[in-house]
Amino acid sequence: MMTPLLEQLNGEMAAAVEQARRSLVQIQNGRGAGAGTIWQADGLIVTNAHVVGPGRITVTLPDGRSLPARLLARDSQRDLAALSIEANNLPAISLGKARHLQPGQWVMAVGHPWGVKGAVSAGAVIAVGVPPELPHSRGEFIQVGLHLRPGHSGGPLVDGQGRLVGINAMISGPEVGLAVPVYTVKAFLREALTS
Repeated sequence: MMTPLLEQLNGEMAAAVEQARRSLVQIQNGRGAGAGTIWQADGLIVTNAHVVGPGRITVTLPDGRSLPARLLARDSQRDLAALSIEANNLPAISLGKARHLQPGQWVMAVGHPWGVKGAVSAGAVIAVGVPPELPHSRGEFIQVGLHLRPGHSGGPLVDGQGRLVGINAMISGPEVGLAVPVYTVKAFLREALTS
């Protein structure tokens, strides 16, 4: 039997996931698929660099529409890419504060692992910083105690209010996922879209 506190927490987490799913897209690149996150209502999508290939890119929106996408910028070092689609009034994700994440805080990774649309994995933040196994990486990662699967890449990592704190990127061991912090995404977009 669930206590009232657990019931409330369960409801809040489900609401946070539902909010994140509204901003989750699927990206097909001719050789595979991944996820993406609606950053702006005017069609700006953020994903991982390893999700987009050199060929044609198609974005499938939560409402089922599939649209061609244009690659605006790609940074393999930070594993980020920015795409543009011809659409308006899209449900852009709310931004959270990755710098305020604390070890033990619960977060949720949303994506399309193995084609399961909007699948969720939850886990606790381990650390925010440069992972020991990636000492030469260009930037910090959110290290989370959850298993990211193929198809989570490019999707949102959200806090308990459904706000974006990172972009799911890769696994780092059996039960550790890495996400690019939202502040790194902001810096990437500033550099990419102003040059």
